[in-house]
Amino acid sequence: MSHSAILRSLQTIVPSTTLRQEEVRDVFAAQPDLGRLAKRIVTASFNGSGIDTRYTVLDELSFSSTAESSQFFDREHGVLLSPSTKVRNEIYVREAWKLYVDVARRTLEADPDITAADITHVITVSCTGFYAPGPDYEIVRALGLADSVERYHFGFMGCYASMPALRAAAQFCAANPEAVVLVVSVELCTLHLRSSEDPDMIVATSLFADGAAAGLVTARAFDSAVPGFALDRFHTGIIPDGKKDMAWMIGDEGFEMVLSTAVPQLIGDNIFDALRPLYAADATLAGAFDEDEIGESVAHWAIHPGGRSILDKVQEHLKLSEQQLHPAREVLRQYGNMSSATVLFVLRRILEEEGARDGERVTAMAFGPGLTAESALLTVVAPL
Repeated sequence: MSHSAILRSLQTIVPSTTLRQEEVRDVFAAQPDLGRLAKRIVTASFNGSGIDTRYTVLDELSFSSTAESSQFFDREHGVLLSPSTKVRNEIYVREAWKLYVDVARRTLEADPDITAADITHVITVSCTGFYAPGPDYEIVRALGLADSVERYHFGFMGCYASMPALRAAAQFCAANPEAVVLVVSVELCTLHLRSSEDPDMIVATSLFADGAAAGLVTARAFDSAVPGFALDRFHTGIIPDGKKDMAWMIGDEGFEMVLSTAVPQLIGDNIFDALRPLYAADATLAGAFDEDEIGESVAHWAIHPGGRSILDKVQEHLKLSEQQLHPAREVLRQYGNMSSATVLFVLRRILEEEGARDGERVTAMAFGPGLTAESALLTVVAPL
């Protein structure tokens, strides 16, 4: 008898430097190159973001920083700088591997049964920097994994990338019942923030942050009763009119986010089409797909909080309760949008802080360039 792959021992971390949203807003609004309209857009975007705090690897952005050199922020004059893509990526190389190794180590330490010797695959996820040998290699060497561990990197896919990473991990487990897959997402989005009069860029500066998450995926049976999620099924959908509205490009002064104000409405208008095939493939939910009652069909919703307006549209169209959106809104409020890592933060919160009970169903969704909508059905595994 085959068993579903289980996502277990989810761990999340953020860098040590805290960004308070009102302080960052004031810095961006005070930039000398901004016109009056852009200043108003900055104020409105930051105030309406639903975010209180974010985190960054850039210590120099902290108001208490003692950093002597300035690459991103001239504190004396209050001016944001715009370093080259090379400089930004060099910081990614210097900082990202620490988070990859730290969160991966915490995941292994949190699991009562799985050790480094059990890991058969490593999947790393990131869209905010590149280098080789990359973070997959760093994890294998730092944690003492076998040299023969299969390594895969899901790069430059954007905010939805942890979903196909989990799907691939589940497929590895289906192909090899002994597989244990370590999935690690690290995003350093703040490396690519810059002052701009472009409304899309301003929205991005009000949302994005740094964070890391990791978990173990396996279908093996172990002795301990470890809470997690059974990865039941996945679906990829494309909102065809959204290609121009969400994109991620490499520029000379960092990676450039296109995130138009049309995205929330596009997601809202197409969310049923994105979910219908997922539900149709599930024996217990196939007959329950009622657009007026879909929110009642599963207990928990792990929605990637791309922004407050996206969550508002999802809640409105799916008729979700405040409680069902609570984990996504709280992750957004405390951490901002950490691209691909964010949905893993939401899942961890559902498991540990939202009273999830064994056997309850979860719908997870994340959105990214394309406009791509990744969705999944999971089942809470919370043994007594």
